[in-house]
Amino acid sequence: MVVTQLNLELRFQGRKLRGFRCELRRAPRGVLPEALSTTASQVALPVLLSGLGVMTAGLLMNTVQHWPVFVEVKDLLTLVPPLVGLKGNLEMTLASRLSTAANTGQIDDPQEKRRVISSNLALVQVQATVVGLLAATAALLLGAVSREELDVAKVALLCASSALTAFLAAFALGLLMVCIVMGARKLGVNPDNIATPIAASLGDLITLSILALVSSFLYQHRDAWYLAPLACAGLVALTPLWVAVAQQNPPVVNILKFGWLPIVLAMVISSVGGLILSMTAQKQQFQGMAIFTPVMCGVGGNLVAIQTSRVSTFLHIWSTPGVLPLQMKRFCPNPCSTFCTSDTNATSARVLLSLAVPGHLVFFYIIRLAEGPALTLSATFVALYLLAGLLQVAVLLFLAEVTVRLAWRQALDPDNHCIPYLTGLGDLLGTGLLALCFFLDWLLRSREEAAPGPP
Repeated sequence: MVVTQLNLELRFQGRKLRGFRCELRRAPRGVLPEALSTTASQVALPVLLSGLGVMTAGLLMNTVQHWPVFVEVKDLLTLVPPLVGLKGNLEMTLASRLSTAANTGQIDDPQEKRRVISSNLALVQVQATVVGLLAATAALLLGAVSREELDVAKVALLCASSALTAFLAAFALGLLMVCIVMGARKLGVNPDNIATPIAASLGDLITLSILALVSSFLYQHRDAWYLAPLACAGLVALTPLWVAVAQQNPPVVNILKFGWLPIVLAMVISSVGGLILSMTAQKQQFQGMAIFTPVMCGVGGNLVAIQTSRVSTFLHIWSTPGVLPLQMKRFCPNPCSTFCTSDTNATSARVLLSLAVPGHLVFFYIIRLAEGPALTLSATFVALYLLAGLLQVAVLLFLAEVTVRLAWRQALDPDNHCIPYLTGLGDLLGTGLLALCFFLDWLLRSREEAAPGPP
């Protein structure tokens, strides 16, 4: 924040009065209200790249779901949405925090920059280790209904695969986020517009690739029973080191103490979406579910993360925690104010909503070309799919406005508390709507086939 200080010298009855000072605040570079064309130009390419990333992840998942480890350990499919969703719980949250710090000038000082970056990266490693183990536990509990017996070796493989995947993906994506935010700051580009979608562009693909490779490695070496428990023990043993590094930064310490609820609840919500995926992916009437799930969930999560990051930065600059600015005084906005006003946040919401259908059409077309005749989908499904994608993004953007205002009114940082909830809801909503699209399409085709032909 750039502050200009004016020292005023006043005289009263011939005596000089000192101590009067006023501050003129000027918005930092990159946070002035953007034109619609500027927002669209900065957002469109990262969103397209992120969509290509999640589309590639979908094609990859359609392949790895037939690998022996995924066939033998069925709970691995349940793990996919919560682990892939970690990009929303951890990396997108990290990107949003760093974007806010960059836009508000908190990391302009080199020494402060090192402290903020190292503490945030250490925090992400702690969160990834804990949430990775919790995701495996949730997958086991959700799959317990259909499991006849509990195989200890499979439980260890599941836990180790989940924890290692979360740890390695968080480390790689965390470093990437730091480079992107620092580079955007130097180039004069708003990091809020590009950091979170780029995190998503590689997040799904990297996470799913690591999960497939790690689980396959442990499955191939399942005779070495000590590997999986040793991996889990090693990650847990490293946790005190990451905690010590994270404690360099007081705001990060606060997140370390009180920031677990959004991440854990988001993981649980995503796990329910994972259960839906696990129950439907290999059924004939849901052919293509594994391909389109990362795309549907990823596009919605990316767009809502951008909006949440932008609104959070807006509040950090123009207000103080606990006090909403004049144009956001209403505690619960109506959908019209979210999308139809001339406000900066409504403008960006319209831009993001307008990208949903064209983006899905592009990704749908590329997937159709990549799969060829192996993927047969009707025009009815395409219409249902586009409608579901538009509905998902509209609901998430509205909820972003509501949750950010709620968090700010409670003096909570939206960067840490809102994105995990919204991306988790995006996973659940996207998976549920996609399954509904496949079911309705199958139901309509069944009725057409059962209908008697013309005499």
